[in-house]
Amino acid sequence: METNLDLLKKCEVCPHKCRIDRTNKQIGKCKSKDTVKVAMASVHEFEEPCISKTNGSGTVFFSNCNLKCVFCQNYEISQLGYGKEITIERLSEIFLEQQSKGVNNINLVSPTSYAIQIIEAIKIAKKKGLTIPIIYNSNGYENIETLKLLENYIDIYLPDLKYAENELAKKYSNIDNYFEVATTAIKEMYRQVGNIKYGENGIAKKGLIIRHLILPNHLENSKKVLKWIKNNFPKEIFVSVMAQYFPTYKAKGFEDINRKLTTKEYKRMENYLYKLELDNGYIQELGLNEKQYVPKWKINV
Repeated sequence: METNLDLLKKCEVCPHKCRIDRTNKQIGKCKSKDTVKVAMASVHEFEEPCISKTNGSGTVFFSNCNLKCVFCQNYEISQLGYGKEITIERLSEIFLEQQSKGVNNINLVSPTSYAIQIIEAIKIAKKKGLTIPIIYNSNGYENIETLKLLENYIDIYLPDLKYAENELAKKYSNIDNYFEVATTAIKEMYRQVGNIKYGENGIAKKGLIIRHLILPNHLENSKKVLKWIKNNFPKEIFVSVMAQYFPTYKAKGFEDINRKLTTKEYKRMENYLYKLELDNGYIQELGLNEKQYVPKWKINV
């Protein structure tokens, strides 16, 4: 009898559709195997307020990534593969351990390569008492067929929409068709979970929040991203605009993104966001200490 795990024998989990046999030690573009690789599980207090609130978000950072972003702030795990290989059973235990700490949710960070294994781990954990919402915190480059498998397992989708300009996606993330793939994926996520809904405690329990990171010198890209969101979703859609960019990893080799945002750039994007009259969302304050976003990775899984 075939199971979802058999999909790894001819992997099409992400849009690359490498069709390699991950169960036979073959490695595709994401560099992931059939085992799960995790770098860290932690309580994170710096996500969007409706996610972290007072008790924090129970993050699980997965190793490897299907994009090659030159500015990745978590490049040690996403690009260099830092982490520890664990079983699906151990992953389910981590979910339950996070819940026992009183966190608001399970926050799956860069989960795309392991979506199939995550489904199985959620099944196990729910049988053993997992009840808190599960967040799929993704770069947005997702395969529709995989997202459909995730339906009813994921409560909150938290995708990036990095680029509206595919030439930037190619330059900085080595991907040709990011905008078309990511926007199609985000529409599917919205179909599954809709707008943000809150529990009695004021914490998000279901819905979609679209994130966008502003890149220096590329405000037109950001404006196009926000305009697409405005034109394709109800005004109640949640948007999280991030100003935390700083040059790290290989970004220092690209002159146009080898600096932080200026106050002028930040104000221009802030004004544009308000001009669009999107009802819900956040814009991150400029000048946050970058150390908040670059943890020292410690394998504790």
